[in-house]
This record gives sequence, C-alpha cells and structure tokens, in this order.
Amino acid sequence: MERDGTHEKPAAPPPGGPGPQPGTPPVPGARPMPGAPSAHPGPPPVPGARPGPADPGRGERDARRDAAPAAFAAPPLPPGPPPQPGTRPGAGTWHAPAESAPSGTPDGSGLLAWLRAPRPAAAPGVWRLGHRPRPAADPDAVPGRQLVAGALIAFLGGWLLWSLLWNGYLGSYWLWPLLALTPDSWRQADGNQTAYLWASYLYYALIGGALLVFFARVGRWAELWRRWITAPLRRAREEERTAAGREPADPAQDPAAFPALRQGGAADAADRLAEDARAGLMNDVDFTRLSRAWQSVRSEPGRLTAFTDTVLRYGAAACAHPSGARDLPARTARHDLLAGQVRIGAAPDDERNPRTHRGAGYALEPSVLGTSLLAVGPPGSGKTVRFVRPALELMCLQALAGRAAVVVVGTDGARLAPDESFDVVVKIGQPDSAYDLDLYGGTADPDEAAGFLAEALVGDLAAALPGGDSRRAATALAQLLGPFHAAHGRFPSVPELRELLDGTPSALAALRSALQARGAAAQGQLRELDARERQSARPGDAGPLLADRIALLDRPAFAGFFDTTGGSHPFSLRGLEHPLRVRIDLPERGHAEVSRMLARLVLAQFAECAAARQDRSLFACLVLDDASHTVTAESVRGLQRMRSANAGAVLTLRTLDDVPETLRGALLGAVGCRAALAGVTAWDGARFAEVWGKEWVDVQDVTNRQIIADEPLTRVLHTVRRLVTGKAVTAESVTVRRVERERWSASDLAHGVPAGHAVVSLTAVDGEHAAPVLVDLRA
Repeated sequence: MERDGTHEKPAAPPPGGPGPQPGTPPVPGARPMPGAPSAHPGPPPVPGARPGPADPGRGERDARRDAAPAAFAAPPLPPGPPPQPGTRPGAGTWHAPAESAPSGTPDGSGLLAWLRAPRPAAAPGVWRLGHRPRPAADPDAVPGRQLVAGALIAFLGGWLLWSLLWNGYLGSYWLWPLLALTPDSWRQADGNQTAYLWASYLYYALIGGALLVFFARVGRWAELWRRWITAPLRRAREEERTAAGREPADPAQDPAAFPALRQGGAADAADRLAEDARAGLMNDVDFTRLSRAWQSVRSEPGRLTAFTDTVLRYGAAACAHPSGARDLPARTARHDLLAGQVRIGAAPDDERNPRTHRGAGYALEPSVLGTSLLAVGPPGSGKTVRFVRPALELMCLQALAGRAAVVVVGTDGARLAPDESFDVVVKIGQPDSAYDLDLYGGTADPDEAAGFLAEALVGDLAAALPGGDSRRAATALAQLLGPFHAAHGRFPSVPELRELLDGTPSALAALRSALQARGAAAQGQLRELDARERQSARPGDAGPLLADRIALLDRPAFAGFFDTTGGSHPFSLRGLEHPLRVRIDLPERGHAEVSRMLARLVLAQFAECAAARQDRSLFACLVLDDASHTVTAESVRGLQRMRSANAGAVLTLRTLDDVPETLRGALLGAVGCRAALAGVTAWDGARFAEVWGKEWVDVQDVTNRQIIADEPLTRVLHTVRRLVTGKAVTAESVTVRRVERERWSASDLAHGVPAGHAVVSLTAVDGEHAAPVLVDLRA
C-alpha cells in the first residue's frame, strides 16, 4: 500500500514539543504554538478588522478567559523543583489503574515492572501487556482428559507386565540373554556369584528401562510432563520475574536503563532518567514523552547537547507538554502507553472468535484508529463509555507525550472528560466559554472557506440540491466571501453573511462601494458579485436555502460567537500540527439543528486540515460522540483521505438509519474499524454482515434412519428394544460438508450478542486486519 511518506518517520518536532517548556529552557529549533504569541492565549486580531456587534456577555467571557490557563502560551518557569509524578500542577494525586500504568510506589518498582513486562507481537486489537500468544491449533493434539487417561493406562500396563515377568508367570524366556552372556561357573555354588548378582541387576535394569521407555512413548508421558508440569513452572517463573521488576539478564535490553540514550551518546542523561525511574519520580507519560523527544533528537543530532542539558537539569520533568501537565486528572480505563494501547474489554473463549483472540484482552491504539472507527448501537449500549471515553483518554495521554493531537466534539451534557484534561475548551452558546470557533477554519482562501460552510449548512440536503451535491452552494458562498474578504481583509460575520445571502440591497451596495474603492485590484471580485446578483434571480438558486440555514446561527444565544472582527479568540483546526487537546461542546438542548451543522463543519475542517499539514508526525484524531445526520458524501471522502494523512476519526451512531441510505454502504467501507453493539436492529446487522463477508466452515449433517431387520431373531430384539425405550431402532450417519457462511449473520448480530458485548473488527494502517471478534466490554 502506498503511504506517501505519511507513516514513515518524518522529521519530528523538538524534544519538548512546540514552544518553551515549563521548567525547561526552549530547545533550539522549537516553533511557537499556532498563531499565538506568548503574550496572550488567542491569535492576534486581523489587521484592518472593524469591531463587531455589541455583546453583553463579552466582558464576562474575556475575564474568564484571562483567568483560565493559556493553552497556547508557554507557562512560566516554576519557582522550585519540578513536581513529583504523584502530583500534577493544580490537580490532585495521580492514580494508576492496575496493569495499566506504574503504581506510583516511592521506590519506582511499579514503573520498572511496567517497563519490563512482556509485550509480544500480536494481531490488531489484542492487549499486548502481559499477553501470552496461544499456540497454533493442532488438529492432531490429544485432549487433556484423553492424555491423562492414556498415560495412566500405559503405566498400569507396564507395571503389570513387569510384575508378571518378575514373578515368573511368563516363564524364563526373557532371561535367556542373561544366561547366554554370563559363564555357567558364576551360577554354581562355588562360582563368582557376586559378579552374577551385579550382572543380573544390570540386566534387570536394562529390561525395566526398555519397558519404561516403550510404555512412556505409548502413553505420551513426555507430552504430559511438558503440558502439565514444565509449561506452568515456566509461566510461574516469568510472572514472578515480571511482577518483581527484575532486571533482564542483559542490561542492554533493560528499558528502565534507557539503552537507546546510552548508544546515542547521552549516557549522562540516561543515568539521570534511570535514577528518577528507580526513585519513583517518573510515570508512564514521562517515559513516553521523553522517548518521543529522543526520537526528535535522533532525527536532528544538533539538538543532542540541548536535550542532555535539559534532562540533567530537570530529570523526568524535562520536555514537558506546553500546558505543564504530566498526566490527566483521572483515568477511567487501563492504558499501556509503551504499546500505545487502551483496553476496552476482553474476547471470551467463544468458538465464533478467532483462536488468536480467545481469552485475550481487547484494545484500541493509534495504528487502528488511523483507519477510523464506527460504533453503532442503541442508547445505553456503551458507545460513549466503552469506546468514546477510552479512545479520548488515550489520545489525551498521547498528546501529553507529544505524539498526538485530539479534537472531541460532543454535547454540553455528555461530560466526556473534565475541563482540566484539555488545553482548549470551546463551549458554543455559553457565556463562560474562553474560546470561540472559527467558522472558516483559519483559511484565507474564499473557495476553501465556502466549501467548509456549504458542507456544514446544506451537506445533509445535498441530494435534494440541483446537481445532487453542495457544489452550487459552495459556488454561491464563494461569490460573496471572495468580494467581502477583498474589501475588508476578513470574512463576514454571521449577521453580515445572512444579509448578503438574503440579497439585502443595502448590504450588497455597501460591499460594492467598498470594492470600487479598492480600484483595479478588486475588478475580479466585482465580477463575482455581479454573477451572484444574476444567479440570485434565477429559480432554484441556493442562496435562499443558505440564508435560512445561516439564520439558525444568527440567534441571541450565539450573538457573541463566530466573530470575525478580532474581538474574540477563535480556535482553528489549523493547530493540528501541535499536541493539542481540544473539546468542543455543542448546544444540543434547544438547538439540535445547529449542533448537527457545527458537527458537519468540524468534520469537514478536520479532514481538510489534517490532510493539509506539513508535519504529519503527530497522529490527529477526531472523536465525534454522535454523528447522527453528520455523515455526507464529502465527509465519507474525507474519512478515506485521513488514512494517508496519519489521522483518523471515532464516530458513533444510534442506528445506520441516521445516515442517508445511499451512503450507508460507503460509510462502512470507508472506515477500517467497525463495532456493532448489543441491541442493533436486524437491518443494521444485515449491513455489517455484508461488509464482514463470509468464511469457509465445516458443517456436519446428521441423518438418522430406521433399521428394518429381516432376520426373525433381530426383529424380536428390535421389538423388545422399542417396547423398552419407546423409540425405533435407528442408525446414525454423519456427513461433513465445507460451505461458505457469513461470519456474523444479521440475526446473530440482532439477537445473539449479549448485553454489554459488541462485535468488533479492526484494520491497521498497514493493512493487517482482524476478523470480527465478540468482545465483552465489561471485562
């Protein structure tokens, strides 16, 4: 598969991520955060912008924003030593869930055991921490019960044969070799009976040993010993070594000693970090973040000196995230940041599951989220709790480690994660929101901005528009956005755009006058404006529909939002090149249609901005808690483009009926990871069954036929048996056929998935995939 260089190892950002680090000097070559100097958290006002409409809540929002931590600015140096990993600035104690992170013990044994735990290679979706791969299926393997019975029978048979030989019940024929090989004089009264005695014992030992070897091979004693004695002892010793956090036999293979730094010429830094790890001053986020920083140093060796000095000065707190956080306030899932996984459940030992997954934990990771994930299930089935929150938590931890950027979109009441877990929180329609949302995606290209807006406003109605898509709507918007940007140096606000789409004479005349004042430089934009006025008089023009849709945003609840005059601090998805954690709360209550429009807008902007990044070393992830009425033909194409841009999306739906019928199959084909939760309808199950395909299975047909006896005696016996049992005498015949059958049928998905379970299939960005697996989300 062509990767276009996306998933290779491009030039990584500076060790501490963009911008100066808290408690650390800026690493040479570090670049500032997106469009935000350290003087204030938001981008500077656009030159030449005029003030927007008055907003009574503007002063309160600005005060809250100034009091909030600056997500884009580098925090000042701490006055004292760096914080311990047990506490994070402004947060409570750090708790590590069992088996998911270092335990935070004072001596660092929890971190050491976590680092040294085995993580064997496994199929996509398998929880690798402590995983023990199951041996390949052996059709000739003897069942355990039969193996024990055979070994016992062989032992008893050998013992019986030896007893018969020893007691002479089988005659003396077996002693002929002994008699033939020893002199007769040894057996006489005055002979060398001592020699004969030793020769007899030696002969008995040879015969007994031969019988022992023979019956041991017959009874498979070696396999019994290996299966029931040796293998458990080896596993117990490995568990003991792993639990105790013992050092490997080869110090160069001990991850807690940072061998990569030693081999790269940073032995002093490795000693300092190893000391902090043993002393309990490091957590799993610190280790992952410093490993990421070292990768950037390897790509640019000129940073080695700065990296070493920073680590020697600040230890495990070096190269921290620009927010200063070294962990999340709380964790609700089990994480393994060394493997980049979050556990969402376990695959039961079910015959419908692949053998490689039976009994193993099930996990998500960036390599599979890069193909995007779609989870479908009714309310209460666990979409948000078991898929959205763990994936979001994983991406936030990856962002703190400098490996990812995440944007989560949900309703204001979803409570996906606390505000302290994010760098930017945009609360649409709430006066206390410190940030605004840029409707135009931070672009200066009118055509690109028009495409975003058209997708948001009429993307769900594209099939009903002339031409069957939103291209005409995008053209109508571009004919207004281009002239307005040329005249004012910015894009119009929501009220201004509504007036232009309505064709208000005063608004069009003012725009025309402003363009004429620009002279020859605006002649092309004047022609665009003339074309818009001509098209607005034609039947079927998209202008009135766009005006009706934009009017939903021109409400009192959003009066202070979507401002383009420089009076607010809009967030733009152009910042995906930096390890940002962003949460966008949509106004679901009372503004359901607005929420859907904004969700389509964010999805369209994310797909375009993720693909347009120059530095794709960070994994960009969009988490959309409810994608109902959000999926369009353009968004499906955007999901397909994300795979080659080191980006992915997590989408949830209550049912596939919330997607246009013509796009349901395309959506399931565009995403690489699919999950059908308990309670899906048979209609939804049929779609999943179709996309998961079929497999070859062996089917046994059992036929019972009545036996008709011809002999008189046999007839009498059959009659007596029928009188006793009440059933006729039958003969059973078994026929084995190889047929092609659906992996999971629509009926199985609708009625055979227990509550709290889901059927999940995953595909990695390199093309490796796992068949649908039944997962217990509560395990």
